[in-house]
Amino acid sequence: MKIKLLFLLLLPFICLAQIPAYYSSLDFSQTGNNLKNQLTTLITNTHTINLPYTATGTTDVWDALSQTDLDPNNSNNILLVYGYNDTDTDLINDRTRDKNAQCHTSSCNGLWVREHTYARSLGTPNLGFDLAGSDAHHLRAIDSQLNSLRSNRIYDDGNGNAAVLSNGNWYPGDEWKGDIARMMMYMYVRYPTQCLATNIGAGSTSFSTFGDMPNIFLEWNTEDPVSQYELNRNNILNTLQGNRNPFIDNPYLATAIWNGPPANETWGLLSIEQNSLSQIVVYPTITTDYIYISNPNNNSFTYSIYNTIGQNIKTNITTDKIDISNNSKGLYFIKLTNDNFSNTYKIILK
Repeated sequence: MKIKLLFLLLLPFICLAQIPAYYSSLDFSQTGNNLKNQLTTLITNTHTINLPYTATGTTDVWDALSQTDLDPNNSNNILLVYGYNDTDTDLINDRTRDKNAQCHTSSCNGLWVREHTYARSLGTPNLGFDLAGSDAHHLRAIDSQLNSLRSNRIYDDGNGNAAVLSNGNWYPGDEWKGDIARMMMYMYVRYPTQCLATNIGAGSTSFSTFGDMPNIFLEWNTEDPVSQYELNRNNILNTLQGNRNPFIDNPYLATAIWNGPPANETWGLLSIEQNSLSQIVVYPTITTDYIYISNPNNNSFTYSIYNTIGQNIKTNITTDKIDISNNSKGLYFIKLTNDNFSNTYKIILK
């Protein structure tokens, strides 16, 4: 009994020890906008050093990227965002390059420059080259020609290597899509009025309660997990700027704020307290007519069904059987909502 009591007394301290000290001021019992606003305050107040975009005699963005974007397998090289092939003769798709092959002039073929992953012109207002425009959490080394090809195209879903899609949007590539998602989340939380996620990402926002985070970023956050490269980068920028990207430290923070597919919970704490919808199972995920809801705890909820462009095609109160047979074949999202929680599920109608 004494051992059990001691464990219960120590449990809060054991759990808190799993969360980095940087986040010790936050109340993680909060979700949604409350948690997002806490993170905005934290990463803004700790952003104590505004790196100059270009400077002489002091650390600037060039210096930062020469440290943060190093190839983990070869410290003489730098990783080029969106790049994917070092074995052919085409320089534009290179994945790595000599870290000293920077371009500070107008003739940059074969050299690397700085990519604003959140395109400057899409900010409200334009990001310029200060603060948001020089925030190295979203600046990456990139081949100069690939930088021109991406231009200010918004991100959209695709597969394979980085490419301009048929609709003119930009797919960052399978290797980079998670990095992009977490950088766009950071930029929106750090600059909530200037760097709207919906200005930079295409498609539906049906996962998020307030429609402020494109589904693709929430999906990419789960499909492409955090790499050691991202972790190293975050640690270096913590030293250089003073703040961190929370979504690299714990991708599940995105789930806690915007819902969507559950991301990896790095700290092993936030997802332990399951919400009232956690025991509900929606099935089958591929159907020709009906969707069934298993609700063993008899929790009350409402549901909404959205198509792939975010249109609400059906809303109802609690039911264990949903008829979608009258809709067109394709992909749908069912969002279950209860109190402050919501879970979203993908359904394919054949």
